[in-house]
This record gives sequence, structure tokens and C-alpha cells, in this order.
Amino acid sequence: MSSDRRIPSLTPCAGRCSTVFGDLVCRGCRRFNHEVIQWNTYSPEQRLAVWRRLDAQLDQILVPLLPNANLPHVEGFIHSRHIRILDTASAGRKLYHALKLCEKNKQLAHDSGLGVVDKQVKPIWDEFERRVLALAKASYELAWLRANGISHNLMRLLDDDE
Repeated sequence: MSSDRRIPSLTPCAGRCSTVFGDLVCRGCRRFNHEVIQWNTYSPEQRLAVWRRLDAQLDQILVPLLPNANLPHVEGFIHSRHIRILDTASAGRKLYHALKLCEKNKQLAHDSGLGVVDKQVKPIWDEFERRVLALAKASYELAWLRANGISHNLMRLLDDDE
């Protein structure tokens, strides 16, 4: 019998959901509100697509914000803190978990591999949150515009057939 007590399915949930307050994009995990609501009904492929979008956002923001990070050290740091991540997690996802730990415990900054000192953690975290939420909202708006455009085109096609 294994002593591994991991939950079989990981979720992007950060434990501070804002979709319950009407946000279209969660301020915690940055999933779209319908993704939060329907997560448990998603197939593995659908979940992976969401993970990939979220990881791409983290890569786009955190890799440039933490240019002195030592990724192998970061990986060891988050592993030592028993943080569960997908095997396919991006560099940005790993940096995110290390930065999140340091944001809650600034004294860990030196050991994190992020290449920052404790007084840099809060400003970097605040800038990360500002940028990633703006990017997530823009991603939602683009997805909505695409869906709306497809809907209008389908309606036009149906009208033309009549």
C-alpha cells in the first residue's frame, strides 16, 4: 500500500475564488468563470488545454520578472515544500509556486532559487498579480469576441439558407 496521499486530480484553484462574486475571470487561478464551474465535468484533454493556457500566461509574465531564477533550484525548493504540480508544468508555473510560497513567508526567498531577496518579493508579487490578471481578462475578452463572431457568422449562414 502506498503512503502517497495525493489527490488524484490537480486543479488550478488557488483557494481565493472571485467568480462567486461575479468576476468573469477568477482573481485566484485566472480561469474563466465557466471553467471554474464546469471543471469537474471536463475531460482530461479539456483540463490540459486550460492548464496550458494558464501556464503560457505564467511563462509570459514570470520568466521576464524573475530573470535570475535558477529553475533546477526552484524545482527542488517547491518539491521540498511538497507542492504538487503536473509533470508538464511550465517554468512559469514552477516560478509561480515558489513566488507564492515566498510571498507568504518572505524569509524563504533566499532558499527559493528565485534570485531575489526578501524585500523584493512583495513588489514582484504585486506586479505579477497586476499583469497576470490583465492578461487573463484580455484572454477572456478575446475568447468572447471569437465566440461572438462565430455565432454571428453561423446565424448569417442560417439566414442565407432560408
